[in-house]
Amino acid sequence: MRTGNATLYDVAAAAGVSPKTVSRVINGAAGVSEATRQQVQAAIDELNYRPNFHARSLRVGRDEAIGVVLESLSDPFFATMASVIEEHALQRGHVVLASSVGGDPEREHKLVQSLLQRQVSGLIMVPVSGDQSYLRAAAGQTPVVFVDRPAQPDGLGATVLGDDFGAAQAATKHLLHSGHTEIALIGDRPDVYTTAERVRGYRSAMAESRVGVREDLVKTGISSAAEARSALDELLRSEHPPTAVFSSNARCSLGVVPALHARGRTDIAFVSFGDFPMADSLYPAVTVVDQDPAAVARTATEELFQQIDGSAATEAPLSLPLRLVPRGSGEIPLAAVSRA
Repeated sequence: MRTGNATLYDVAAAAGVSPKTVSRVINGAAGVSEATRQQVQAAIDELNYRPNFHARSLRVGRDEAIGVVLESLSDPFFATMASVIEEHALQRGHVVLASSVGGDPEREHKLVQSLLQRQVSGLIMVPVSGDQSYLRAAAGQTPVVFVDRPAQPDGLGATVLGDDFGAAQAATKHLLHSGHTEIALIGDRPDVYTTAERVRGYRSAMAESRVGVREDLVKTGISSAAEARSALDELLRSEHPPTAVFSSNARCSLGVVPALHARGRTDIAFVSFGDFPMADSLYPAVTVVDQDPAAVARTATEELFQQIDGSAATEAPLSLPLRLVPRGSGEIPLAAVSRA
């Protein structure tokens, strides 16, 4: 068994494959059969090959790091994404530089430019501003994958999206099928792509049912759990409170739940777009639209490393299915709602 400084080319020769295939196996890229992957791994083990990531960094002139720019690391969805991205990146010899920008377009621009100046291998980002044209200069040089919402303008990188419209429409119909017509919507800023799509899905379902939307029950522009709690508390104190609530994201849901429990209104039906810690342990357990941030993160990371490995960016948006998970709160019928 060779125990010296085996090279990637030695591994390729021993496995009977090209050096690029060895690189793809090492980086965990897609497009390699399981048989070939095992063949390459056997050669790596036999030769005791250890990739020299520092040497590769010097050779290609890039840092062995990827930049991750998210809206908020305090949001359960984005926090899970960051963790899963880091796990997969470390397996491929890269560290993760993660930052959050809130809703500040200027901060987004500065953070991205800082990461590009550092010459990261690639970027995964949730765009919060309405213009990412500053990335045009990096196009073709630094791979970029946009997550959760598309970049503006198009053509700046691959995109991983969920069916926000369809899932919100299905969640609203779920509440309508239980007899509810006075359904409140508690949501984020309407200029955010995901919020706009979810509000559109809610309105579409209400229109299809011919119930129509009570505009006083639509509360958007909410950026924190505290604001969501305040908005719903105001609705619950009104003369005609809602009998059901649909929350557009987990952050808002973290305000909706205490508002309902504090007033003893767990008889009101509730669906959350996005899961959150302990949602399944409450009584009633919270019915959610499952975004599966881990799947989003895996898809985005895989796409990014394929590009780092030399593949072209996937042009069509990578759309991930979203599913409704009934747990109890979203199945409360109208007849069970107290009118007191």
